[in-house]
Amino acid sequence: MYPEDLQYTAEHEWVRTPGEHAGSVRIGITHYAQDALGDIVYVSLPQTGETVEAGSTCGELESTKSVSDVYAPVSGEVVAVNDALDATPQLVNDDPYGGGWLFEVVPAGDLEGLMDAAAYQESLEG
Repeated sequence: MYPEDLQYTAEHEWVRTPGEHAGSVRIGITHYAQDALGDIVYVSLPQTGETVEAGSTCGELESTKSVSDVYAPVSGEVVAVNDALDATPQLVNDDPYGGGWLFEVVPAGDLEGLMDAAAYQESLEG
């Protein structure tokens, strides 16, 4: 359920290394998060060129149930956003680890403090 090639945060974001752009990592939300949110109807993401700080709010996901903040799992510069989510926000529900990715960041430092799949799964069960 939680791909082994990703790293995870306690806020239910995932990080894929490498991203599509040179030196970047791709970021999205986990299956657990999209399932808890329900049907996502609107996505607000940081702008390309914006700098995000690890642990800070950088976007929102609005669902039929609630609005949830998106947190930056790493600090760095946003180099890409998933524009497909403007027209089709439900991609986050349908394919959270593929077409439903959120944005890409070129990290300003190491990817410290992220969990592997086993640790993330354990955090959900604890």
